[in-house]
Amino acid sequence: MKPTLFVLAAGMGSRYGGLKQLDGLGPNGETIMDYSIFDAIRGGFGKVVFVIRKDFEQDFREKILSKYEHLIPVELVFQSLDKLPEGFKCPEGRVKPWGTNHAVLMGKDVINEPFAVINADDFYGRDSFAVLAKRLMEMEGTENNYCMVGYRVGNTLSESGSVARGVCETNEEGYLTTVVERTSIERIDGVVQFKDENDKMVSIPDNTPVSMNMWGFTPDYFKHSEEYFVNFLKENASNLKAEFFIPLLVNDLITRKVATVKVLDTTSKWFGVTYAADRQMVVDKIQALVDAGEYPSKLF
Repeated sequence: MKPTLFVLAAGMGSRYGGLKQLDGLGPNGETIMDYSIFDAIRGGFGKVVFVIRKDFEQDFREKILSKYEHLIPVELVFQSLDKLPEGFKCPEGRVKPWGTNHAVLMGKDVINEPFAVINADDFYGRDSFAVLAKRLMEMEGTENNYCMVGYRVGNTLSESGSVARGVCETNEEGYLTTVVERTSIERIDGVVQFKDENDKMVSIPDNTPVSMNMWGFTPDYFKHSEEYFVNFLKENASNLKAEFFIPLLVNDLITRKVATVKVLDTTSKWFGVTYAADRQMVVDKIQALVDAGEYPSKLF
């Protein structure tokens, strides 16, 4: 059974403006997502599921899906604020989506095999998809043994401002022990630093593994997500900014010894357009990969 690629594409990219998922950055107008789909197909994935906002559907079908439909089976699911467990309703004034793990929950009716989760607007690189597909194929028929691709934090920064990353700690066997979402990581005076919950700057080594939201799960993860989301809503429903992030649940499962998460190393360097000022750098990096023969100049 080939694994499925689940692409989180419901965000608008507030800091960058516009639908950055549709921004053509490759030599023939390819989007970052096009490179992910290309790498996923050659890495061994068998289906792609996109989670998007319903009002984006027409645009998405015309500009995105039409490119891949003849190459790999694709499906759409929709994230909306009112898709909540029974007994809950969206609080008045809430405009922020419920977060990445809520987006993941939208796939529960269409995904029945091991699956990867990625962001639509991150460039993950060829090696990471190959490494992840191989591991997912080995996970077939198991439960509660998950994985993630760990990038070295120094390879994931923006020169234009701070970034949010899931900072990871691992044990000697390479399994995740904690992952904490840190929202303002940047290089200051040559050292990678983040601001902790007490507004203190904490420095970390360049090779510290971070999560770029590239996860590998088996379908039982949906059941854990539903259970946790109910508890999350009980505590946070009235907080208009609270988000149900993937690391929140992963941490909980690890802490309670319900699941393990193997951190997969990759030679890939991550890059993305966090800020408008990053755009040209991404265009240049993609062009360099094309020039080096990593990708054809026209993908599809």
